[in-house]
Amino acid sequence: MSDSEAITALVHSYARLLDAGDIDGVVALFEHSTWRSLPNGSVLHGSDAIRPVYERLMADGGGIRTRHLLTNVSIDVEPGAVCASSHSYWTVLRGGAAGGIQIALSGQYTDAFEKVDGTWRFTDRLITTDLTGEPAPRSE
Repeated sequence: MSDSEAITALVHSYARLLDAGDIDGVVALFEHSTWRSLPNGSVLHGSDAIRPVYERLMADGGGIRTRHLLTNVSIDVEPGAVCASSHSYWTVLRGGAAGGIQIALSGQYTDAFEKVDGTWRFTDRLITTDLTGEPAPRSE
């Protein structure tokens, strides 16, 4: 697998883990990383600091009934390099109570990576939210 393919797979693994509700898997991706969010100004470091974000998200009904679509993934890595970056667009689809699908959010990921012992890992993720859809109805 090329470096670009390995980084693309890493970026996509985040969406699969999040949609499956696998908080442990999601936060493990950022164990050696900074995680930044422009919507709320957060700058977090490492999985222990990031975990509460995803615990709140799951408690609020995020994940499980969502699908994160990643598009326009571009990777910048030189052959033989140990650092890389990527940019992608994301769209979150949410399953509606009546079986329909809503577009919940859309934005961008700007990521940085390092290669350690032959494996790529995140070193920074900046999450930017560009568009928001209709809020999901809350069940009382």
